[in-house]
Amino acid sequence: MDRNNTSTKQQMARLNKLAEMSEGKPLVMLNINRYRPEVNFPVGQSYLSYMEAITHSVEAIGGSVLWRAEVQGSVVGSLEGFHELLAVWYPSHKAFLDLPNADGAKEMFRYRKTCVEEAHILELPEIS
Repeated sequence: MDRNNTSTKQQMARLNKLAEMSEGKPLVMLNINRYRPEVNFPVGQSYLSYMEAITHSVEAIGGSVLWRAEVQGSVVGSLEGFHELLAVWYPSHKAFLDLPNADGAKEMFRYRKTCVEEAHILELPEIS
C-alpha cells in the first residue's frame, strides 16, 4: 500500500503508548476513504464485501461501525475526490490495535488493499 494507507512508525508508537495508558477508554476512528475506480463505489461487489468484512472484524474485537456516509463534496480544504466517511467505535486503543488479529481480519485487509486508493483516519474521543 502507498504511504497514505498505512500508519507511520511514529503514529503506531503513539497508539501503543495510548493503549498502555488509556485503561480501556473508548474512542472513535473516523475513516476518510477514496476508492479505486474499479471498485464501483457504492454498489460494487468488492466494496460491499469490504464493508461486510469490516463489520465482522470490528465486531469480533468488541467494536461497532457507527455510521457510513457518502461524501457530497469538499467545502473547505483540499480533500477532493474522497468517497466516504466511516465512523468506527472501539472499546479501547488496545482493541483498535488488535484489529489485525481479529476474526476475518486477513480478508478485511485484503479487501482494503483492493478497494482503497487513499485513506486518512482521524482519532476522536468517544462521541456521546
